[in-house]
Amino acid sequence: MTNIDRLREKMAEEGVEALLLSEITNVGWATGFKGSSGWAIVLKEGGRFITDSRYTIAAQEEVKDLPSFTFASPTTGAQFLKRQFDELGIKAIGFESAFVTYATFEEWSKAFAPIELKPVKDLVGPIRMVKMPDEIAAIKRACKLTDACFDHVRRMIQPGVSEFDIALEIEFYFRRNGAELAFAPAVVSGERSARPHGKPSERKLQRGDFVTLDFGAKVDGYCADMTRTMVVEEATDRHREIYNQVLEAQLASIEAMKPGVAAKDVDGLARQVLGKKDLAQYFGHGLGHGLGRVVHDGGRMAVTSTDTLAPGQVWTVEPGVYIEGFGGVRIEDDVVVTESGVEVLTHSPKELLVLPG
Repeated sequence: MTNIDRLREKMAEEGVEALLLSEITNVGWATGFKGSSGWAIVLKEGGRFITDSRYTIAAQEEVKDLPSFTFASPTTGAQFLKRQFDELGIKAIGFESAFVTYATFEEWSKAFAPIELKPVKDLVGPIRMVKMPDEIAAIKRACKLTDACFDHVRRMIQPGVSEFDIALEIEFYFRRNGAELAFAPAVVSGERSARPHGKPSERKLQRGDFVTLDFGAKVDGYCADMTRTMVVEEATDRHREIYNQVLEAQLASIEAMKPGVAAKDVDGLARQVLGKKDLAQYFGHGLGHGLGRVVHDGGRMAVTSTDTLAPGQVWTVEPGVYIEGFGGVRIEDDVVVTESGVEVLTHSPKELLVLPG
């Protein structure tokens, strides 16, 4: 079953006969398109993929399940979409209300008249949470390259190397191996490691620093997201206490993940484990998020989450402790939920590394 077929089933359940996908990640998920601008008209039977002339050849190569149509200046996207609606005999079209700005709605209302625009809740997001085997295979390839990158850059964890140089080496490694960055790498050291999403700086690593690397490859349109924390040259008892408690929380969380388990309960377990050493107060973000075509895909493991784990979902599991003035630790892996538990997709070492060593 293709992603378009899965979407049509959801449309039938919700009574939606015609849908215009405009959020580009959803468009790419449904069609296979890898460009930055396009729309998909999805009907109970048939439909069309629309993009501009920059992507005419790419659309022919990438979009397999819908016929492709392209336009060029001075025709606008709204004008060309209206032409497609008329040719298809569409009198009313659903649109992704969660992603369409009011300005775009006003533009479409004028350009598409008298066709009725119907706001539709996000239909694609819940479907995207459960990955098909080919999607999981792509994520595994991204994770494998991310593991290889860690093995490559860990040689740089030594005094005198700047955070910025490590981040550049991560990017260069991925691009040299034919991949993209899933997101801009976070490389933080010393006191700066207490910044969960800190940007790399010119700060040079020093003896006794925590160093946290958060990075991931994007392969065939799907992302990996891994974090490892190390210590430069010498680890104190405090380093080891914090690190080992974060690791215990992560391992316990992964062990608890099974179909039917509430995501918020897994998050709560991580906080419970951190609380044994009075560290839960320093864990301010959620335990994890969905992973797929974007690094923060649908689904959250957090106190307020309403999600339930199900086979085929891919999650990050990333407890962290961030102590201002001292530093921070985060350990993150990517996992796919199976019928009986989870399969861990990232395999870089998780014992505390004191480097160089």
